[in-house]
Amino acid sequence: MTDPVAKLPSELDQLPDRDPEETAEWAASLDAVTKAAGPHRAAYLMRRSLQHAEGAGIALPKLLETDYVNTIPTSAEPAFDGDLEMESKITAWNRWNAAAMVTRGARYGVGGHIATFASAAWLYETGFNHFFRGKEGDGSGDQLYIQGHASPGIYARAFLDGRISEQQLDNFRQESGGDGLPSYPHPRRLPWLWEFPTVSMGLGPLSAIYQARFNRYLANRNIKDTSNSHVWAFLGDGEMDEPESTAALALAARERLDNLTFVINCNLQRLDGPVRANFRVVQELEGAFRGAGWNVIKTLWGNAWDELFQLDTTGALLRRLREVPDAQFQTYATRDVAYIREHFFGAEPALAELAKLLTDAKIAECFYSSRGGHEARKVYAAYRAAVEHKGAPTVILAQTVKGYTLGKGFESKNANHQMKKLSIDEFKGMRELLGLPIPDSAFEDGLVPYGHPGADSPEVRYLQERRAALGGPAPARRVHAVALPEPEERAFKALYKGSGKQEMATTMAFVRLVKDLMRDKETGRRWVPIVPDEARTFGMESLFPSAGIYSPLGQTYDPVDRDQLMYYKEAKDGQILNEGITEAGAMADFIAASTSYATHGEPMIPFYIFYSMFGWQRTGDQMWQLADQLGKGFIVGATAGRTTLTGEGLQHADGHSHLIASTNPASLNYDPAFAYEIAVIVKDGLRRMYGPEAENVFYYLTVYNEPKQQPAMPEGVEDGIVKGLYRFKEGAPAAEDAPRIQLIGSGTAIHWALEAQELLAADWGVTADVWSATSWGELRRDALESDAALLRGEERVPYVTQALSGAPGPVLAVSDWMRAVPDQISQWVEQDWSSLGTDGFGLSDTRQGARRHFGVDAESVAVAALAQLARRGEIPASKVKEAREKYGM
Repeated sequence: MTDPVAKLPSELDQLPDRDPEETAEWAASLDAVTKAAGPHRAAYLMRRSLQHAEGAGIALPKLLETDYVNTIPTSAEPAFDGDLEMESKITAWNRWNAAAMVTRGARYGVGGHIATFASAAWLYETGFNHFFRGKEGDGSGDQLYIQGHASPGIYARAFLDGRISEQQLDNFRQESGGDGLPSYPHPRRLPWLWEFPTVSMGLGPLSAIYQARFNRYLANRNIKDTSNSHVWAFLGDGEMDEPESTAALALAARERLDNLTFVINCNLQRLDGPVRANFRVVQELEGAFRGAGWNVIKTLWGNAWDELFQLDTTGALLRRLREVPDAQFQTYATRDVAYIREHFFGAEPALAELAKLLTDAKIAECFYSSRGGHEARKVYAAYRAAVEHKGAPTVILAQTVKGYTLGKGFESKNANHQMKKLSIDEFKGMRELLGLPIPDSAFEDGLVPYGHPGADSPEVRYLQERRAALGGPAPARRVHAVALPEPEERAFKALYKGSGKQEMATTMAFVRLVKDLMRDKETGRRWVPIVPDEARTFGMESLFPSAGIYSPLGQTYDPVDRDQLMYYKEAKDGQILNEGITEAGAMADFIAASTSYATHGEPMIPFYIFYSMFGWQRTGDQMWQLADQLGKGFIVGATAGRTTLTGEGLQHADGHSHLIASTNPASLNYDPAFAYEIAVIVKDGLRRMYGPEAENVFYYLTVYNEPKQQPAMPEGVEDGIVKGLYRFKEGAPAAEDAPRIQLIGSGTAIHWALEAQELLAADWGVTADVWSATSWGELRRDALESDAALLRGEERVPYVTQALSGAPGPVLAVSDWMRAVPDQISQWVEQDWSSLGTDGFGLSDTRQGARRHFGVDAESVAVAALAQLARRGEIPASKVKEAREKYGM
């Protein structure tokens, strides 16, 4: 039978013990303490020894979990730098107006969240009064990632500050009139206030880490001094279950991002109930963050608990706090003192004796309200420790009560996330609790009133003076118009002239163009190449030695390929962000870089290149975040299409990213066929995004890994390339009365259309014109705008209708995408329309085999064209059957 306490193998068994006798004495001492004073005393001595060793500089692994107490004891708290009474009044007004705004909005059924800000009010107010730097001081100010559900409290503070009117508060979640407030932080909807969209949970913490990292990138590359910028991310404990929330913790620690602080509001509740009903989320988070290398500060208990801890001479209270699950602690906040005495203190005799020393009032204070996150001095101490800590990011785990101050009907109730309003009587109770001078007469119309002490009141003056000392209002978004000069034409001309007899994939054409643009004297250093670990796949290894891969440590090793021309070079001022295998991290990089024009007043030009299948499909939510945050730059889906990436098969075969991308109004989507088209699109993109009249858009380009001869640019096609369609090659009439058809192809499919053009002419006497559709999406966008203009009484013909006007015969569109992509424009084409595409799942095969499988190869295009003409009666139907047999179909 196996001994349940048998000694398990350990790494220590592999280390030499130079004094086994001394080791045995230490073990015997520990056994003696355990026998005489119990295992809890022995554990205490061991932890004290570890703490002492750490203080003495002895390298030992850290414990991943500490007791369920505050990291900073009351005796070690710094002096509070402010007027606590005044800040309490300000916080009370903010609590009131946040709840009033949501409750008044409930009349219209627009909803809103009350309980989150109620629990976190002091977490924000302490930051606004003492820590968050604004944008009117030196540098860029701090970057604030506000928890989405807390937005009513931020609006309430802006109202007190005079930045938002009462009418706007009444238009919360009612934006269509033009004077409303968005439900959550949305820069695109309220661009002077919000910097970062955060309510798509998990993306806020991920983006905050990469924003802090990008701040260091700008500084290390001598583009902007960001040493005074600190990134603050306010998060919910339930939100930390999102995989994105913890995906980059190791990166933050590895790069020593002490310019970053997470503040996690641990109110122990998710949207439907407890976060860790049978466990303790605070302890779990502490272990995760400590294990990742973060500095962890727990701010759990208010001052009322100090007396309890002092009376706990046996450690029974600490033991009980370690074992009580979150759901039970939530219950304590809603039950009477007798229940707490029985179920908490009655767990063991030592606790029961301790409880005899406590009044009912003291127990009620501790269990109903005294949480670290509700006391300004506790929060201040945590924030001060966070900003002064060097060498690692900090997470503050602040315990609160969800719905705090909203009354017993709200506090700690499972349903409080869905509760959208308080009754008049509940507001009156809240008024008394907060001590606000709001008379009963203010409720006579049946509505809860907004409260304001007056523009010249001591509260408002204090608030504004504090913000002025910290650099102006916060949160705030500022855009300093900085138009970039156009790059020299030389880089674009290299692609205009084509590749001659040499074959070149459009992926390589794009990389070659950007490499040349990065040499531009004026704008070259502003390019930010981003790639998730497959730079060599996309032919970017030539950038390694010239641009360098960014690392805050530089290169501390001798690279294995140092003797080669294109060796792996890391540098502190490196330009390339090579992220490893994380598309989410690469997108977070892109978002930080693409919004630097607003965050730091420094326009950067990011391009993020990736397997197209792993873009919109895998990180599409972040691309919406990019749009919400008004980002600019080029995202590049390389190895695009469903049939060009031979051998990789289903999981790599993208035939749908353009359809997904078309749903995003900020994304300008192009599928260029030739190198010169890429040059024209990128040049126009730089003008639209970084020119004097910069637009808040970004570009999605798909490029292919199929080597082809790149033709020189025909004359006069630039406008058509940008708008999305132009005739690339007119068919030579086979005969005066020869049937005609218009073939439209995009991306690599243009080559199938060109081959089909030759087959139709040579084998069937059919004349085909070949058109290049550089952007199905832009053609549709223009057509939709034309339709909207008609509703306004304006005459406007869509560009696609104009371009194809009068073109003889039917239209057949073909692409390496599912048919829904080209079909986006069918209703604005006056000719008979049909399309071919790669609908269905991808598969592993040769390019030719895959194209025949999907029916998009040249022969399939020719047969489909003949079928179109046969349906119109322009050729005999027998020709279609004959063609199928001829081409082995």
